[in-house]
Amino acid sequence: MSTERAKGAVPESYAALLRNEYQDSLDEELEMELDDARLDALSSDQPTDQPADSDREGELDRRFYFHELLRLQSELIKLQDWVTTNKLKLVVLFEGRDAAGKGSVIKRVTQRLNPRVCRVAALPAPNDRERTQWYFQRYVSHLPAGGEIVLFDRSWYNRAGVERVMGFCNDDEYEEFFRSVPEFERMLVRSGIVLIKYWFSITDEEQNRRFLARVHDPLKQWKLSPMDLESRRRWERYTKAKEIMLERTHVAEAPWWVIEADDKKRARLNCIHHLLTQIPYAEVARTPIELPPRVYHPDYSRHPVPESMFVPSVY
Repeated sequence: MSTERAKGAVPESYAALLRNEYQDSLDEELEMELDDARLDALSSDQPTDQPADSDREGELDRRFYFHELLRLQSELIKLQDWVTTNKLKLVVLFEGRDAAGKGSVIKRVTQRLNPRVCRVAALPAPNDRERTQWYFQRYVSHLPAGGEIVLFDRSWYNRAGVERVMGFCNDDEYEEFFRSVPEFERMLVRSGIVLIKYWFSITDEEQNRRFLARVHDPLKQWKLSPMDLESRRRWERYTKAKEIMLERTHVAEAPWWVIEADDKKRARLNCIHHLLTQIPYAEVARTPIELPPRVYHPDYSRHPVPESMFVPSVY
């Protein structure tokens, strides 16, 4: 082994490969950011064939945003290693109004992580059978085992929010939820689960702006359900329900953390940064990886693939 290789130096060809991979990662994030800019343009009456202004007053510098996001995501990988090594069980709840940006934060959290370790639970409305079960039953089956992270894109707090506002539960069910949920969460924490709860807070004006963007964007219209449109009309009832929920379920064992989410980029960075502070983790030493040499057999020959099987090279 050469002295250069012994010192861990990367050959120039590999360095170029790593640079390309890093650029791909930046491009992936940039695609998401361009999508956000397109929505901003739609909601502010800018022509959709022109980019939205990325230097508006108060906005984060794009270079700083990308740098911090990638730095925080590298820390998330260290957290992931710590969780798997120490068999921790981590549950993070993402709650908030429609279009508050929960999904975009979840995307950035999971973007670089192993889907076998970190998964998202986004449950649909309960079916007829689930409506007859213990209310928390369908959520319990999604809780993590040791070495897993589960992000709930909405959670059992549906009962305190949409179900209450839309009349999908009665007063007795609503009150029973508030009697049960503090004990349920204390039980989860006693069992060894780390439970973190986030509420994404946006203003009336910002939700209206984001809804208008989706109304006029064919790529995003699928996000607008009849329930979302009705929630716009019932803004004040949702506000009252949220205030009651936070007051009655903010317990020492599982407190709520409120994310100011009118600014999407700041909300993403602030949430990930805060999440990292909630688990005392350290970098896990990795065993050095040595790529094994390719085995060659003199009698091996690669069979030709018919041209008809190839996807046309349009690009």
